Amino acid sequence: MRLLHFADLHLGMENFGTLDVATGVSTRVLDYLRVFDQVVSFAIEERVDAVLFAGDAFKNRDPNPTIQREFAKRIHRLSSAEVPTVILTGNHDLPSITIRATPIDIYQTLEVPFVQTARTPDTLVVDTAAGPLQVVALPWLTRNALFGAEELRGKDQDELNRMTGEEIGQILREQIDQLDPTIPAVLLAHLSIEGAKTGVERSIMLGNDLVVASEALGVSAFDYVALGHIHQHQVLNAHPPVVYSGSLERIDFGEETETKGFVVVDIDLERERPMRADFRFHPVAARPFVTIRVQATGEEPLLEVERQIRARRIDLAGAVVRVLVDLPPERHNAIRPADVRGLLQEFEVASVAQVSLQTDSQLRPRIELSPEESLSPMTALTRWLELRDLPDEQRKAILEHGRRIIEAGQTDN
Repeated sequence: MRLLHFADLHLGMENFGTLDVATGVSTRVLDYLRVFDQVVSFAIEERVDAVLFAGDAFKNRDPNPTIQREFAKRIHRLSSAEVPTVILTGNHDLPSITIRATPIDIYQTLEVPFVQTARTPDTLVVDTAAGPLQVVALPWLTRNALFGAEELRGKDQDELNRMTGEEIGQILREQIDQLDPTIPAVLLAHLSIEGAKTGVERSIMLGNDLVVASEALGVSAFDYVALGHIHQHQVLNAHPPVVYSGSLERIDFGEETETKGFVVVDIDLERERPMRADFRFHPVAARPFVTIRVQATGEEPLLEVERQIRARRIDLAGAVVRVLVDLPPERHNAIRPADVRGLLQEFEVASVAQVSLQTDSQLRPRIELSPEESLSPMTALTRWLELRDLPDEQRKAILEHGRRIIEAGQTDN
């Protein structure tokens, strides 16, 4: 039995894009659609037995009609090719009011052939060409959905995590008890697992996650655990495989070095658990992000910047690029951002995300914004850190402390 696992499409993200006149959408939306097309084409051409989408179809809970139409076109391709597809609800898909519909509920309402969705914990039986498959679906769960206000009052983070883990563990045990051991089973979940590597995206977009210990998942009951929510592809357990597929496109420069793609899983029904599932990661042609850092300490700073840009010319075509230039105080007027942008035009970059010119005397590096752009406190802190040449661990520590301070302030208000 062959499965395709992907997650975190976030269709509708427009960071670092411009309007494409021919389609009426952002060029970055087109990037996300291109990688989604790669997933769909692989599933159809390779005749996988089922597609498992581990949540976060859209950027937010209210995608515009054009974005919904483009997503639906791809789901229709899978349905028309008779590829069984399970779509999980992620945190970005959830409405603020529980009784409201999510953008993916429509597929279940219309009973689209070969498509199943999961908004609440459930066990789905998927009929595939290789036989039945049990999918235990664990969509994104909020603490407010799991507990009453009184149960949460006065609890610190460690206690909340313990309570959450126990509650999710109980939910999964109830589903596992109903499984037929003679039929292959997978867990499809959208959540954060304790010990998983997270990047800048989590701090900006996800906030204070529900973090669950892997022991709570009861992974020994499954042939494969397909995870979504964390954008970096990683394997948390080998037998059975517990895998984050990662996102299909880069959200920001925090994901610059990550390879993006999906996972193909082969379950050998003749073998015994936990050794009967093999998997491999398939990269997609995601938009490259490139950072050029220049210490321009010489007499002609612009020439130094040009040399560094030319040294990276192979990486620049089609890339989203930022240039971070450090200047001595006496040369703070030697370069203009427009000069650097002009140099980049020669190399057919997709977008110039940022040109930062800073001197040692600058205490507050400048964050460039477009006229229509606004920043949340967490995003502003992240952008500010991008202007600083700091070790990754120090950057993550500052983000974590900043998040706590911001959340404390929001609670007080």
